Amino acid sequence: MERVRVTDVSMQPAGARRTGRLVSEAWLARLGLLAVASFLAISVALPLYALLSKSVEDENKAYVGLANFVRFFDEPGLAVSVTNSIKVSFAAATITIVLAFLFSHALTRTAMPFKGLLKGAAMIPLLAPSLLPAIALIYYFGKQGVARVLLFGNDIYGPIGIVIGEVLYSFPHAVLMISTALATADQRLYDAAVSLKASPWRIFWSVTLPGCRYGLISAYLAVFTLIFTDFGVPSVVGGSYPVLATEIYKQVVGRFDFEMGAVVGVFLLLPAVFSFTVDRLIQQRQSAMVTAAAVPLTIKPNRWRDGLALAFAAAIGLVMIAVIGMAAFASFIKFWPYNLTLTLKNYNFPAIDSTGWYVYTNTLLLAASTACVGAAIVFLGAYLIEKTRQDAVLRNFTQLLCMLPLAVPGIVLGLAYIFFFNNPGNPLHFTYGTMTILVLCTIAHFYTVPHMTALTALKQLDREFESVGASLRVPFHVTLRRVTIPVCLPALLDIWVYLFINAATTVSAVVFLYSAQTKLASITIVHWNDSGRLAPAAALGTVLFATSCGVWLLQAVLSRGLLKRTQAWRRRNQD
Repeated sequence: MERVRVTDVSMQPAGARRTGRLVSEAWLARLGLLAVASFLAISVALPLYALLSKSVEDENKAYVGLANFVRFFDEPGLAVSVTNSIKVSFAAATITIVLAFLFSHALTRTAMPFKGLLKGAAMIPLLAPSLLPAIALIYYFGKQGVARVLLFGNDIYGPIGIVIGEVLYSFPHAVLMISTALATADQRLYDAAVSLKASPWRIFWSVTLPGCRYGLISAYLAVFTLIFTDFGVPSVVGGSYPVLATEIYKQVVGRFDFEMGAVVGVFLLLPAVFSFTVDRLIQQRQSAMVTAAAVPLTIKPNRWRDGLALAFAAAIGLVMIAVIGMAAFASFIKFWPYNLTLTLKNYNFPAIDSTGWYVYTNTLLLAASTACVGAAIVFLGAYLIEKTRQDAVLRNFTQLLCMLPLAVPGIVLGLAYIFFFNNPGNPLHFTYGTMTILVLCTIAHFYTVPHMTALTALKQLDREFESVGASLRVPFHVTLRRVTIPVCLPALLDIWVYLFINAATTVSAVVFLYSAQTKLASITIVHWNDSGRLAPAAALGTVLFATSCGVWLLQAVLSRGLLKRTQAWRRRNQD
């Protein structure tokens, strides 16, 4: 009996240590979730509250209700900007979705050759700031443009230029979304339609379209919002045609009317919130089109169909290459269009502006900082939400905050940062005008898409990893470091590259926040275009495009190596 008591006593400290370790790990997970939730609250939720508060205050911070909104509609120029934004967004979104659907259908539902090459050509605008295609339009259709006759006397500066520029800008985004919707289908549905002797046109309307209708609706809403809130294209080819995205800039930078700027920000926020809400409802109602018993769709060659699809897709790819190619070509021209001698003087940035190459190094610093810090925060937040079981309420609240940036346009978030951070009473006021606030805003602006990417990668890992680790008394952070991160390295690399490229090319999210010391290349392009220095603006845009291409190619090389080294277990399982 005495020996039993000794054994019991000796085991108590071990049990106590195990209980203490589990409690400490639970608190560590809670602290991590609180840190991520606090980061998102500070970087998104609280600035939005400051923006909404500013819209119902006067310049003395006194509550005035809807007086600022009444003043908004009393000013003819501002009221017209709402209808103009709706018109050009509706026209550009409709054209984009039609073209993107045809292109995506050619990629996923035909047997045409060169699919990878053509899709890559269509994705080119993703690697460039939205300003660069707009600058190329000036070289094509401006007063000295090589193809201005195609406009039949119309001016590129105005609604025509905005619509064309926004179609070029939003087309790759639409293709990515619609291609996903068309990528999977059940062969049995098509076999049944053929057995009923349905015509190809009838099959298209009764089988193909219903199968991707939710994807089309989501894509249309996303593209409409993207165009409605874009600042880059209207700032270059908008001319005197007022839209909300440029009016908010004029109100804040030109007139220092911050209250009216907040009102315009609210109007820019409305379509984004509406699109986000409708998309959530659509995802809840959407039923699975492909079940476990589904038969993968088989694409049979058809000479006429595949030939027409190839011709259309090739035309789209050539347009994308021609647009970016024109901007790059014009950047090497001495004096367009009178002296077409090739020169590098447009790349001599120190001779053009006192900032020189400094704005480019600032851009690289912003992009690298955003990618490194953002990838770490995003992946940690996704891991704690997906793989831990503590505090369901806190995890759900953090997940809600992670999705919130998707409903906030970049230019609205940037303006909200002025009201929140440029407040002497805010302890974080010291970050205003520094690179820190640019990094913070950029991470917050692009947070949701990397978060969803990380969640998707983590969901592919069985929860048994954490369970086995806990049973072996291995702390969860050790499992995260030794198992989860190595397996998810390809997804982490995708997140890093996504944040880097978007940070390097963004305009709207940082247009209100830079200082003389933190001026960026994308902002410099806007200023040079406004001052008539179009060729140097094209040159700097081309440098950003080349940088994005280099990072993308580096990702492709590294991804192949990572797949061989860290994903070998998948191939063994498949074998």
